[in-house]
Amino acid sequence: MSKSRGAGASSPVNGKQDWDTKRKRKIADIAHALSASPVDVAALRRMAISEGGLLTDELRCQVWPRLLNVPPHVLEQEPETVEREDNKDYNQVLLDVQRSLRRFPPGMPDEQREGLQEELIDIILVVLKRNPQLHYYQGYHDIVVTFLLVLGERLATALVEKLSTHHLRDFMDPTMDNTKHILNYLMPIIERVNPEVHDFMQQAEVGTVFALSWLITWFGHVLSDFRHVVRLYDFFLACHPLMPIYFAAVIVLYREEEVLECECDMAMVHHLLSQIPQDLPYEMLISRAGDLFVQFPPSELAREAAAHDRSFLRRPFARPQPANRICFFLTVTSPSTLRSLITHLLVLQTFCS
Repeated sequence: MSKSRGAGASSPVNGKQDWDTKRKRKIADIAHALSASPVDVAALRRMAISEGGLLTDELRCQVWPRLLNVPPHVLEQEPETVEREDNKDYNQVLLDVQRSLRRFPPGMPDEQREGLQEELIDIILVVLKRNPQLHYYQGYHDIVVTFLLVLGERLATALVEKLSTHHLRDFMDPTMDNTKHILNYLMPIIERVNPEVHDFMQQAEVGTVFALSWLITWFGHVLSDFRHVVRLYDFFLACHPLMPIYFAAVIVLYREEEVLECECDMAMVHHLLSQIPQDLPYEMLISRAGDLFVQFPPSELAREAAAHDRSFLRRPFARPQPANRICFFLTVTSPSTLRSLITHLLVLQTFCS
């Protein structure tokens, strides 16, 4: 028997009108925060986090620089040209950019896409040239292309440079030690919220490698809908640099039933978790990630993260220079067990999918 609509229920039409009203109000609030003297960055952060994020790319062009505190004079600088052939990273960057076709809007003319790919290469090489302490990693281009598509080359270069020396800095070390440490926050967060899921994953020995591409690309590599990617970027840019690992945790927790129904086997659980559903309730998960960050701040989890090195990224390995993707994942110190080798191959599968 179907239920009759209650007196207080909203129709789809009313729901759309409510959202349109909220949207207009939010756009006005963002404009007000931008026109304040000084700019009300705290208000902009709240609006980037709240439902719908920053709504349009036009607003992102104005707000993202404020969230990253990039001075106006830096935004006005035209990026310089870089000699490609003599650059040690050029070959690897070129290979990664050539493989990035799916990151561009469907139906984009080939000529336009190829022009953007050239700009993508230039942005990456310019940032690396200006900051020789930074080391390119596979997946970095997934973040840069998002900024390029939203902001254009000039603004993207300025913001990516700031992001690379702050939020992404740990990913751009010569080794992945700091990246591994950030991944080690994942299991303590899950344990605090759902010990059953945590214990199941520990028994399966799945580790945290399934979330590597999520973390180091800010989910740009694994989400097919660009709207969802930029919504997450609104959120991450407005928050603490560790927020992406909290968002990774809420995805795992949201999939509790699937995880617990899976065969308790490393490869099976890894495969399940590495395939992110594309129809996630993003606004609900964003809100949940923010709540968990407040409830279990990084300072409270730091000791557990340091001691929680049970993942199979346990052995140190250096960032590669060759243009071969396999080197990135297999330049380890002679894996002594078949299980270690399987895990590194799973990483490779994650990035090549």
